[in-house]
This record gives sequence, C-alpha cells and structure tokens, in this order.
Amino acid sequence: MSTPIILHHYDASPYAEKIRLMFGLTNTPWKSLPSPARPPRPNLDPLTGGYRRIPVLQLGADIICDTALIAEEVAEITSNQKLQPQNLEGRALELVNRAEQEAFFSAIAAVPPLRLLTTMWMKLGLLQIIPFIKDRKGMLEGGTKKGVHPKKAQHILAALIDDLESHLNHSTWIAGDLPSLADFSVYHVLWLHVSFNRKPLAAGPNVQRWYSSVSAIGQGPREEITQAEAFELASRTSPRAVPSSEDHDSFKVGQSVSVSPEDYAVIPVNGELVSINSNRIILARDTSQFGRLHVHFPRSGYSIA
Repeated sequence: MSTPIILHHYDASPYAEKIRLMFGLTNTPWKSLPSPARPPRPNLDPLTGGYRRIPVLQLGADIICDTALIAEEVAEITSNQKLQPQNLEGRALELVNRAEQEAFFSAIAAVPPLRLLTTMWMKLGLLQIIPFIKDRKGMLEGGTKKGVHPKKAQHILAALIDDLESHLNHSTWIAGDLPSLADFSVYHVLWLHVSFNRKPLAAGPNVQRWYSSVSAIGQGPREEITQAEAFELASRTSPRAVPSSEDHDSFKVGQSVSVSPEDYAVIPVNGELVSINSNRIILARDTSQFGRLHVHFPRSGYSIA
C-alpha cells in the first residue's frame, strides 16, 4: 500500500506482539515507532488525543485504536481473512474470549510476587517499578475490569492451558489447518506470562508444539521510524473516506462527543463524530499540528457520550 503502516508500540507489550505476529504471518513490511510503556507518550498523545492503550496503528492521518480494529485493518491490507475478528467462531472463539478476558490479567497475577518484582526491575530499572505499578493500578479505576487474586489467577491460567491442550489434539492450529487471529489472541496472553515468569511454559506437548510454532512466525519486515517522520506523514496526509453511518437514536454525525473504553484505561478522547455504525466509531480531531485527523475505535467495548 502507498501509505506506510506505522505501529506505535513497545517491545514488551503483549497486545503489540499479537499485531507484530500478524505482520510476520503475512510478511507485511511495517514501520516501528517505539512508545514509552506508560504515559506521557509524546509520539502518540498528540495523534490520539489521549487514548491510553498500546498499540496504535497509524495509516497517515487515520489513527486506529484497539487491537480488534487493528486486526481488521491488517486483514484488509493483506487480504488475509483469517485475521478478521468477525470470522472467529465456535471453539476457537470461546478460547479467544477466555484468553483475552479472564486470563489476560491472570497472566501477570499468576506470577510469584518476588519473581514478578525481579522481572520488572530487569525490564524497567529500580526507579521505575513503583511508578509503573501505580500506573497499571490506575488503569483499572472507573472500569469494569478488576484485579485477580494470585490463587484464582493460577487456576484460570492452568484451566485455559489444559483446555487448549485438549483442543490441539484434533487441530494443528486453534482454528484449523492454518494460523489465524485465534492463535495470536491466545498466544499473546501466554507470551505475557512467560515473559514475566521467566520460565518455560508449563504445558503439555500439544501446547508446547503450538507455542513454538507461533513464536517461529516472527514479526515480518520491520523498519524503525522516527517520531518526526510519523508526524510528517500525519501532517501531509488527509484522512480517508469514512464508512456510511447508521441511524442512531442518541448520536448524530457532526456532534461533539467523547469515546472511552469500558473495561480499563477509561480515558476519554474528544472529537467530532464523523461516522458510527455497529462496528466502528470514528472521531475527527482538528489540530494545529497535523490538521484533521480521524481516530477510529471499535463500537463493541467502548462508550460514547
């Protein structure tokens, strides 16, 4: 495609790893713009208007938030329908929902506390541990997600791994004979646990084989880009045409609205509503630095006011 694919991310981000693996599967060239693990994020805040989560996909003046929506974009760009969230179904969808809902926060909570602190010290440095912990606790304020007790977290994670082991008795990949979004959505949760636990994954042979196969996919052709280059692309590019809107009782195109996640990191982004349908919300932000930007959010899991 003519517009470069820019991923604002950091290497230890599990959600970013899910997207990086999609680039690897499809051998898609992409631009990497490293972002701080916690705000402020000077590479992102001016583009998104304060959206808290990582990663964010930038396509010129279109800013795509949330990995569910990013997966749709990558599926369209690469013509790989195995990456479309709408194509998840059956047992694969069930495993993905369990991984991304109850198991995600369990992946960290299941790590023994001393080992977790040691890992954070190694990754962040001693002086950054307390600010990082405060930041992550603050992300849960006002949302529907709650912390998980370590014992319960260990049970949740072990149950997911056991069920995945059984499922992979009959399938090479979670959704059949080819890798798909389902594999990356489950893998990134286990990858997070392994990264912080610093031990091989405790799992049966099917999961071990599958986990190694997903890891081997890699990240695709990655090229680093600077913040100045990404900002320049946003400045000289116009947002693409928006999809048609559906009738909505409460909101009309042209209104000033705010959009925020419902589960955690519920920081609102303000802008002009330019499109809303059952799948996507798009806000326009008129900025002095870039001109008009379009910020995209999924409809599911986000509130609009």
